[in-house]
Amino acid sequence: MLDVFKSTGALLDGHFKLTSGRHSNAYFQCAKVLQYPEHLTTVCSRIAEHFTGKGVETVISPAIGGIVVGTEVGRQLGVKTIFAERKEGAMTIRRGFTLQPDERVLVIEDVITTGGSVAEVIALITAAGASLVGVGSVVDRSNGRVKLADEQFSVLSMEVVSYTPEECPLCKQGVPIDAPGSRTNQQP
Repeated sequence: MLDVFKSTGALLDGHFKLTSGRHSNAYFQCAKVLQYPEHLTTVCSRIAEHFTGKGVETVISPAIGGIVVGTEVGRQLGVKTIFAERKEGAMTIRRGFTLQPDERVLVIEDVITTGGSVAEVIALITAAGASLVGVGSVVDRSNGRVKLADEQFSVLSMEVVSYTPEECPLCKQGVPIDAPGSRTNQQP
C-alpha cells in the first residue's frame, strides 16, 4: 500500500500543517490514491472485508476526507452511507441525515493522526443513542497509538512523526510550511 501512495504522488515530503494543527515532514494526500477506481476499490475492500459480518447498518465519515472512502466502504457492505460536517466549527449531522437509537454505525476516515475528527463523530453517534461498531481508516499515522474504538482497522498503519507548532524543528529551521488539509486555512 505504501508503494501505491508513492507511485500516485500521494505521500508528500516537506513541512506540513496537518488538519489536527500539528506539524509533520510527511503528508498523506489520500485523494490522490482514491482518484483511481482500482485503488479505491482495493483500499476499501480491505476495510469492508474487516467489518463484514459485524452487523454494520450505516457508515458515517467526517467531511471531507472520509466521504469517498466511507461511501465506497458502505457500497461494498451494502449499507447506508452518510457524513458529518462542520458547521460553525462544530461537527454536526446535517442534510437530512439521521442516526436512530441502537443503529449499528461504522466510522470511516481517510487519515488518522490524533483522531480528533473521528472522536467528534463518535460523540454524535453516542448522542443519537446509536451503537459504534468500529473505526476504519486508510492510513493510521499513529501506528495504533490512537485508540478510538475496541474494533479498529487501518489499511496502512505506520509511525509518522508530528510535532506541536512550538516543538517543530522545521519551523525552527525556517522551512516554509504548507497547509493542505481540508479543515485548515491555506495560510499557515
